[in-house]
Amino acid sequence: MSDRPSPLADPHIAFDVSEGRRDIVVLGSTGSIGTQAIDLVLRNPDRFRVTALAASGGRIGLLAEQAHRLKVRTVAVAREDAVGELTDALKALYGSESLPEILAGPEAATQLAASPCHTVLNGITGSIGLAPTLAALEAGRTLALANKESLIVGGPLVKALAKPGQIIPVDSEHAALFQALAAGTRADVRKLVVTASGGPFRGRTRADLEGVTREDALAHPTWAMGPVITVNSSTLVNKGLEVIEAHLLYDIPFDRIEVVVHPQSYVHSMVEFTDGSTLAQATPPDMRGPIAIGIGWPERVPDAAPAFDWSKASTWEFFPLDNEAFPAVNLARHVGELGGTAPAVFNAANEECVDAFLAGKLPFNGIMDTVTAVVTEHGRPTRGTSLTVSDVLEAETWARARARELAAKAIAEARA
Repeated sequence: MSDRPSPLADPHIAFDVSEGRRDIVVLGSTGSIGTQAIDLVLRNPDRFRVTALAASGGRIGLLAEQAHRLKVRTVAVAREDAVGELTDALKALYGSESLPEILAGPEAATQLAASPCHTVLNGITGSIGLAPTLAALEAGRTLALANKESLIVGGPLVKALAKPGQIIPVDSEHAALFQALAAGTRADVRKLVVTASGGPFRGRTRADLEGVTREDALAHPTWAMGPVITVNSSTLVNKGLEVIEAHLLYDIPFDRIEVVVHPQSYVHSMVEFTDGSTLAQATPPDMRGPIAIGIGWPERVPDAAPAFDWSKASTWEFFPLDNEAFPAVNLARHVGELGGTAPAVFNAANEECVDAFLAGKLPFNGIMDTVTAVVTEHGRPTRGTSLTVSDVLEAETWARARARELAAKAIAEARA
């Protein structure tokens, strides 16, 4: 084994560092990561230039405004039926100026991921981000990865394509580990410590969680995120996915990746070294810092995010994780150790259950109950090192259908 972390995200390596301004393609531009990335770019026009944008098509007005302000060459939208609305919105802003190229359809973001640029920022939510991730890597682009699901469901596929230093993590936890790992080699690492805010339900028992509502789950105490990620934070599925991601990025065994609850969300993660030292990366909760690492590494972007005011007193707390109330992390470790299609099944079943919960069709505890049932029924995957994209898609399709069936059955039984 190497004495350094996996070259997927080795802070000792900078892949394809170029002089001058970097051309960036932003996938998921109208989401939380995308909008904050664009804010960062606009504040640093001498460092970055956005050349293309991709979005799902749910916020056409914002997408058009972004394209016009950034003067991009290409705009992609996943919904083909949104092309007319997008064209009209662009015409209203551009006037007599030439419009950017428009791509449409489910493959549009994947096309952009392979287009000429220095860095692709993948801020798409969900496993639909896998194809753009693979396209960016195959095209030799530096990949600033905020779409953790693509690494979760297609880990072996991603690792097979990634060159040394080609992936820079954008999750706050993995950006923190990435920076802390720069202080040593892989042989120096005793364990990774991933922090969790605990979400809106920290301290509650499983029984306490029976009646929580959609609004309760979306009221995150420290982070402003999209609804799916926010619900995943409330169940701690997000943290389970991050444990798998840390294992894949840094090649650290699951039994040496620990999760601790840190309500203030100041310390984003820590690395414990063999000499007893622990290095923590800390900033106030703000995703622009991790985004700046993702698109700017190995250089830092001045004033990317707020810093602490050390003249003011503050208290930082750390608590053990309650695995009984929040079983998602242990289940994620299980599917991560199984490998193959198991992580894809876990992720797809969870996405379906979160959608059902947000629609009022599944109780909060029913999310993890259903995901656990689907994972158990799937059993040990038959494919591991020979995993293909078709395997992933087939497993996801089965998991989504089975999750819907089990969720509907649970609701029917509860009403009977």
